[in-house]
Amino acid sequence: MTNQPANRNVLLLESIHTAASETFEDRGYTVSRRAGSLTEDELIEALQGQTMVGIRSNTKITERVLDNTDLSAIGAFCIGTNQIDLDAAARRGIAVFNAPYSNTRSVVELVIGEIIALARRLNEKTQRMHDGVWDKSAQGSHEVRGRTLGIIGYGNIGTQLSNVAEAIGMRVIFFDTADKLAHGNARRMRTMDDLLANADVVSLHVDGRTGNAGLFGEEQFSKMKPRALFINASRGMVVDDQALAAHIKSGHIAGAAIDVFPVEPKAQGDAFESALRGLDNVILTPHVGGSTQEAQEEIGYFVSNKLSNFIDAGSTELSVNLPVVAAPALTSGSRVAILHHNVPGVLAAVNQILFEHHDNVLAQYLATRGELGYVVADVEGPSTDECIAQIEATDWNHWVRTYNA
Repeated sequence: MTNQPANRNVLLLESIHTAASETFEDRGYTVSRRAGSLTEDELIEALQGQTMVGIRSNTKITERVLDNTDLSAIGAFCIGTNQIDLDAAARRGIAVFNAPYSNTRSVVELVIGEIIALARRLNEKTQRMHDGVWDKSAQGSHEVRGRTLGIIGYGNIGTQLSNVAEAIGMRVIFFDTADKLAHGNARRMRTMDDLLANADVVSLHVDGRTGNAGLFGEEQFSKMKPRALFINASRGMVVDDQALAAHIKSGHIAGAAIDVFPVEPKAQGDAFESALRGLDNVILTPHVGGSTQEAQEEIGYFVSNKLSNFIDAGSTELSVNLPVVAAPALTSGSRVAILHHNVPGVLAAVNQILFEHHDNVLAQYLATRGELGYVVADVEGPSTDECIAQIEATDWNHWVRTYNA
């Protein structure tokens, strides 16, 4: 099927930065905005007549949503994509894009601030001042210089945190299941247990894959150094908050800063419940690690451009679920983009069809990912309806789209 997008309508949810709206509107799209997230039924209704949707972390894009809408692309205006059924989207040829780098600095700055605040017990100090109590004491307060920071998950955020922490005098150790190059003087730990036994501060920066659910619980907290600090700015489902609360109450963990939770309210002002509420030297923030004006503006531009480039030119650069083809801007002729089943002989068949219809190929780009392949062919003149129909009729075609310079 050609599966050309039926319209240029975009729905943006969860108060996505206006930079996204401006980018879409500058490129001829019609944008609708809503402040909060939606339930599955509400989302299906809201997406009728929409080509693209932009979400953050609270909106769930399920297979049922995809079955009952006509989306061509989904934008996660955040780092995580576990709120989207990526496999179901890929099977339907729907591209998903996220912002893997744009809020990295914001998260790192928050974590550094929390490390210092917890080490100095500033949360308790400021509360006592608000209560009218002058408590000038150094008891329990420490410098972070010379302390050991243990980073679990050494990706984009983990590595930048490593660099900034070293710059303020901390020692850095890290653990990651993948092979990662150590930055600066950071040292890789062979196991997570080795890290927990040596770290004065443990900071989690893992992704939202299913295997990370319940990664950090009673066993891991028990293996941390006495009076160590704990920070989670990654995913709420990674940590057993009940176990953390027990270790803070017992005094084994000296303090914690938590920005993400297993269950989070869907909208501003909704009630928040957690076993960690009311505990001493515990900083709780409402999933704001990447919520700075700078980060959200950059995310707005970044994801909206990726979505627009996909719809307008067939580029899947940095897609998280389709084969990645960073096709350049089309300056002449036309473009034929074919998403196909990943089986032998497709490229030869595409080229034969183009040859039979006298389409002179100027450039060609291709990639595969799992069961899907993607071929982008830039040709000298406009492709005929007969040529496109012949591609559509093949048993390996998923969809074919055309673009003109």
